[in-house]
Amino acid sequence: MTDIFKIYLSSTGRLSAEEINFSTQFFKPIRLKKGDFFIREDELCRHIGFIASGAVKAYAIDKEGTENITCFKFENEFATSFQEFVTQAKSRRSIRAIEDSVIYKITYPDYQYLLGQLTAWNGVIKSVMEHEYNQKERYLMNYNNRSAVDKYRHVLSGEPMLIQRIATQDLASYLGITQRSLTRAKRQIHRPNEL
Repeated sequence: MTDIFKIYLSSTGRLSAEEINFSTQFFKPIRLKKGDFFIREDELCRHIGFIASGAVKAYAIDKEGTENITCFKFENEFATSFQEFVTQAKSRRSIRAIEDSVIYKITYPDYQYLLGQLTAWNGVIKSVMEHEYNQKERYLMNYNNRSAVDKYRHVLSGEPMLIQRIATQDLASYLGITQRSLTRAKRQIHRPNEL
C-alpha cells in the first residue's frame, strides 16, 4: 500500500525519490472499517490522512441531529478538517469511513517536523489545499440553488463515482435534498415515461 502513497507523492513533481522515502516514515497506516471515525466533531483534530483505499465522508450534525455531508474523499486524496488541523483546534466536522479503508495518517508534531525538514512539502500541502478549494467551488457552482433533478443530472455527468459508491441517504444529504426528492429525480431522469 505504501507504493500508492509514494506514487501519489511522486506525481506531485515536488519531491525527489529520497524526499519521498524520508517522508513516508512519518505516515502510519490505519485500517478503518465502514462506519469507523477518522476524525470526530468537537475533538481535537490531531492528524491528516492520505486515503490509499476506500472512501470517507465529512459531515457536521445540526441542531436537529441531522447529518449534513459536506464532501466525500476517495483514493489518492487527503482527508482532515484542514483549518482545525493547522490551528490544532477542535474539529467542526466528523470524517467517517463509508467503505473499509486504509489511510496513512500523520500527527501534527510529525507534520511540523516534516515541514521543517523538507520545505518542498509546503508545495505539496499548497496543492492539496488548492484541490480542496476547487472542490468546494465546484460544489457551490453545481449544487447551490438548483433543483433536485439538476443536481442529480450533474452528479450523473460530472461525478458518477458518487452514484456508484455512495448510499442514497448520504448522496441526498450531500446534495442538500431529501431522499424522497432524490428518488423522484432519479425516476424523472431514468424513467420519464412513468411520471
